[in-house]
Amino acid sequence: MKLRVLLIFLLVVLIPLNLPAQPENFFVEKASFSSDKYDEFSPIWFNNGLVFCSNRKNNPFLDFSDSRDRGMIKMFYVDTIPGIEWTKYTEFAKEIQTRLNNGPVTFNPTGDTMYYSRNRIVEGDVKKLSVYRNTLGLFSSVYNGQEWTRVREFRFNSEWYNITSPCLSADGRRLYFAADRPDGYGGADIYYCQMRNGYWGEPLNLGPAVNTSGNESYPFINEVGELFFSSDGHPGSKGRDIFITKEKGPNIWHPPVRLDAPINSDYDDFGIITDNLMTEGYFSSKREATLDIYKFRTIREEIWFNEPQKENQYCYTLTDTGSIFIDTLNLEYEWIFENNSKDYGPTVNHCFPGSGNYKVTLNLIDRETGDLFFHKCTYNIEVKDYEQPFITGPDYTLKNQILDFDGLKSYCPGYLIERYYWDFGDGTVGKGERIQHLFYEAGEYNVKLELTLKSLSTGKYLKRAVSKKVLVFNNERERTESLSGKYDVEQDYLDIGKYINVTVGSDYNAELYYGKPTAFRVEVLSSPTRIRPDNILFSNLPSNFTVNEILSEEDSIYRYSVFEQTRLIETYPTYKKMISLGYPDTQVRLYLLEDPVEIELFYLKERYGVLSELYFDIDNRLLTNAYLMFNKVAKLMNDYPEISLEIGVHTDDQGPAESNLRMSQTRAQLLVDYLISAGMERDRIKAKGYGESQPVASNTRERGRRFNQRIEIKIIK
Repeated sequence: MKLRVLLIFLLVVLIPLNLPAQPENFFVEKASFSSDKYDEFSPIWFNNGLVFCSNRKNNPFLDFSDSRDRGMIKMFYVDTIPGIEWTKYTEFAKEIQTRLNNGPVTFNPTGDTMYYSRNRIVEGDVKKLSVYRNTLGLFSSVYNGQEWTRVREFRFNSEWYNITSPCLSADGRRLYFAADRPDGYGGADIYYCQMRNGYWGEPLNLGPAVNTSGNESYPFINEVGELFFSSDGHPGSKGRDIFITKEKGPNIWHPPVRLDAPINSDYDDFGIITDNLMTEGYFSSKREATLDIYKFRTIREEIWFNEPQKENQYCYTLTDTGSIFIDTLNLEYEWIFENNSKDYGPTVNHCFPGSGNYKVTLNLIDRETGDLFFHKCTYNIEVKDYEQPFITGPDYTLKNQILDFDGLKSYCPGYLIERYYWDFGDGTVGKGERIQHLFYEAGEYNVKLELTLKSLSTGKYLKRAVSKKVLVFNNERERTESLSGKYDVEQDYLDIGKYINVTVGSDYNAELYYGKPTAFRVEVLSSPTRIRPDNILFSNLPSNFTVNEILSEEDSIYRYSVFEQTRLIETYPTYKKMISLGYPDTQVRLYLLEDPVEIELFYLKERYGVLSELYFDIDNRLLTNAYLMFNKVAKLMNDYPEISLEIGVHTDDQGPAESNLRMSQTRAQLLVDYLISAGMERDRIKAKGYGESQPVASNTRERGRRFNQRIEIKIIK
């Protein structure tokens, strides 16, 4: 036991696990330019220095004063370049400052436009300027290279309420400010306006997450989107305190967090500014006799806002849409995944190895032989991780056990990860993409990882953080008893079409052609060179099958088909027959019809049908549907005088084959004779009876026999 304790002690000392907790998070000191007699507050960065507000008097004979011989609020500038005497300050933008209150101020990203607060009315008798309705408002000014000019009033200023303490976002597109408007939640509230088409939009209240029945003011937002403000209405406030929040959705804000001492004190603290990552900054406080500006430096960082880590999903359910009907008695769905792994059925579950791009093939195969019948789809599937920091580490462990954590699976596209910062929820923190840690006490800990990100396109910074719960047990028995059954769950499969982090595309998808003019063709051969019809390769084909040649523009391959239907399932009997005749590479392909005659014939067959019972009665006389259909066919032949047609008729296998062949020829001739009577030339029409030789369904059932009794109209090349 003593040896084990010693070993743990040595590991803790020798392995750089994490940084020990500090008694305070911030180091604070009073800025040297702050005086003991006057107030200084609300600093803002400008041109290697600070612009701040103060009631100090530059000229006691010209400046207005209050009862304590302090002047009105003016804006001052002090240079903060190292080596410069900070106490040497100057009045800022003197040309636009008024006799009354001026400031606080904020600047746009280029520093040539400022928005500042001042009394709305500044001209006239001093006593009249002090009337109740001389409220504070916002004004803007533009720097022309020598002085500040073009003072313009903010269009939402009012004699009925004050608007003050402006702050521009890092991109200059959003203007925050405090106002005691009557539509607020209490005293002063924080609002913002969004720049749209060169104008500021209507003020939008930040809502009850930020604003209270008390007073919220002095907003400041840094480059990473952290919004600081002062409040005397939030829980924990000791007078006016500084809080931080962050927008997590359109005007949806995280619950504000009160900054720790020594930034906040028992006195009024407000008007904070920070650098991008809050490593240092300034704030205002009345912890002494007057308001002063203090500089702070962060000793121990905090992760204020985080989201629970989302677990990436790699296991999905894939389902055929089923638009193209198939006979599952003869055919089976075959899914081909990465590494040529396969699964079968209209719906399958599959786990991809991780994020990435995957090709998934869906085929229909012959159940009897396993041969390919029809290639239905090739999916291109992109599996993406959640865009978030990601903590890789244990979900549960024992106390005093060294654990490995890393953030290497963090996925933040478009950003460079500049820093990994950890908070283990037990008072210890650490830095680095990989880190080790041990928990000394059992319990539930919320481990947090915050990333400092730099945009690859703009160079601007962003901070994002996630949290992950880790259960720590005293011993193995306690862990076993507590976790019994909790982690023995079946793999969860999500519908791939409904998961937000998956993109499903396709190189080819037969379903996309559903309902369009298409043909399913039984192809027996393909060749990069042309094959003559009298080639020995076609010698096994029965005489009643005609070979059609198709040159594929996509791959310059000659393909040879022997049968064509508008429904996939109707090609299966011919497919099986071709296999039995010695054409093992036979498969069915789908083609989008492009010939206008073929397209019109497709729609005619869709409208009038192809079953013989729709065209002939029991005595082989033509029915009304036959006249309607073949009147359209006659018109088609008149519209395209260059075409010739074959009118084919098929039967089932009931009765002698010779009788079926004879009946099909008789019916085909009846249809041809009608077209001739309608004015068509005899040499443009051919009657062909196929009898029972080319079934499209099984003759063992009534439904199949009905499908086999059909007519066909083919274009003769």
